[in-house]
Amino acid sequence: MEGTPDLYPSRVNGKETLSPRLDPVVYGGAQPEVPHSLSQRDLDTFDRQGFLVMNDYMPEMVAPLKREITRLRDDMAGYEELYTEPDSDELRTIFKPFAYSDLIDRFSRDPRILNKVRQILGSDAYLMQSRVNIKPAFKGKSFPWHSDFETWHVEDGMPRMRAVTVWLMLTDNTEHNGPLYVIPGSHHHYASCEGNTGEKNYQQSLKKQMLGVPKPETMEALLDDKGIASVTGQAGTLVFHDCNLMHGSPDNIANDPRSILMFVYNSVENKPVTPFSGLPLRPHYLSNPDQRPLQAVESLWPLAS
Repeated sequence: MEGTPDLYPSRVNGKETLSPRLDPVVYGGAQPEVPHSLSQRDLDTFDRQGFLVMNDYMPEMVAPLKREITRLRDDMAGYEELYTEPDSDELRTIFKPFAYSDLIDRFSRDPRILNKVRQILGSDAYLMQSRVNIKPAFKGKSFPWHSDFETWHVEDGMPRMRAVTVWLMLTDNTEHNGPLYVIPGSHHHYASCEGNTGEKNYQQSLKKQMLGVPKPETMEALLDDKGIASVTGQAGTLVFHDCNLMHGSPDNIANDPRSILMFVYNSVENKPVTPFSGLPLRPHYLSNPDQRPLQAVESLWPLAS
């Protein structure tokens, strides 16, 4: 929508700043009558920390999803939705897997996930983005500190902080194979970064992010009283994290890969407008043009058998 105010300016050549978040974190409340909903304690934890880890929550989905992703690697070879590591041909990311897999499409609408998403967002949701992240053994490279919302706001036109990322661990995520690092509570502040966004910046940033990365002094202020937490767990663990949570990850120095399946859910009341960078829209696999509300599916079987 033209004329939408930019409440979270970034990459506009100004001084890098930290400012308070202007939006709620949790838009809904406890819904004990709704199956698979979060408790008030869970919602309070998510509101305070910006993430929630549900250990070993969906272990039965790991094997069928891994088989499906192996198929996608072969079937999608050469597709623009596939990105490799910055310094090798090792596969790093498969974008928009739900468009090529009935199982992954249905899994994104599993009520064990979708009911919680609707609760956090206080509305129906659509799938704005999805990806499989693969951190190959020994070769999987780090990703610097960043807020996803900063990129989605500047480059995709997401107006407000009303989105949540949900991901399933497809392998054990350990301290040694490049786990996600987060700064608990960092989502309550917005880091406005320096720099200017070039056209098709995503072609580089999805391999090695340079823009939207706060400077050390900004990170020092953000870390001052919060510290760093690593998100680890067994395959089958489900994680929710806020769109503005500051996060990053180190190199994978272990002999086992770290793989996850990720969904980004955006509120249907928070649909993107013209990108605040003023640049053309990014590709469909980064900001899904299909913004119809997702409908839950009650069963993944026999697709997951």
